[in-house]
Amino acid sequence: MTSDLQFFKFDLSGQTAVVTGGAGILCAGMCKALAGAGASVAVLDLNLEAAQALADEINQAGGKASAAACNVLDKASVQAAAETVLRQFGRVDILINGAGGNKPQATTNPQTSFFDLPADALRWVFDLNLLGTILPSQVFGSLMAAQKHGVILNISSMNAFRPLTRIPAYSAAKAGVSNFTQWLAVHMAQEYSPEIRVNAIAPGFFLTDQNRFLLTEQESGNLTLRGETIIAHTPMGRFGTPDDLLGTVLWLVSPASAFVTGVVVPVDGGFSAFSGV
Repeated sequence: MTSDLQFFKFDLSGQTAVVTGGAGILCAGMCKALAGAGASVAVLDLNLEAAQALADEINQAGGKASAAACNVLDKASVQAAAETVLRQFGRVDILINGAGGNKPQATTNPQTSFFDLPADALRWVFDLNLLGTILPSQVFGSLMAAQKHGVILNISSMNAFRPLTRIPAYSAAKAGVSNFTQWLAVHMAQEYSPEIRVNAIAPGFFLTDQNRFLLTEQESGNLTLRGETIIAHTPMGRFGTPDDLLGTVLWLVSPASAFVTGVVVPVDGGFSAFSGV
């Protein structure tokens, strides 16, 4: 045995983790988990106030965190955030591309057909999810290439495996994230270092600010027909919670997954495994 009883502890001591969209519902839990595993955490978010509040919470709990404003669709903004992180922590070992989401204007409904979805709304969803993953990967990935080591974790979706009704742009964009994850994993390993790994998680259905309008009734909070259908097709019979992602996230950014790259891991309560009968 390796010395060994502690081998599967997720120890990220001495490492710096950057999380874009870090103040969001799902990524805030990731930031706390990374700090709990010993990493210094840079919370990057368009909303600096929310990012700072989360960093303060982590620091007050005994972790180490900082906050920086970052627009993932503006490379200069990402570069400025990277410079801030380097001044504070000296290095970047982990990047989680957590910024993403959908918007109602890019969603079909009884009043708006697919043929009438506005191009600017579709473009916004494509850009936020796909370009908002590529640009931070360029900026922080270049640092990893220089140091010959690092981990990038992207956020894909169940929609990348099986496109869902009503959200064409989001489904297509997340399929792009999965494809880009595989491409970047090969590129970084072959061109720079096999010690640079790139993977993704594909969450199932979690209630967030971006999808709540689709899954629950605004006034009553009851499930919509769509929400009921999702639960009926999720063998575990519930929506995910932010904590449900953390074990997989910590595994993929830690040495426990040292021989894993280019994969997209579903965290979906069995949704992708269920045929419906």
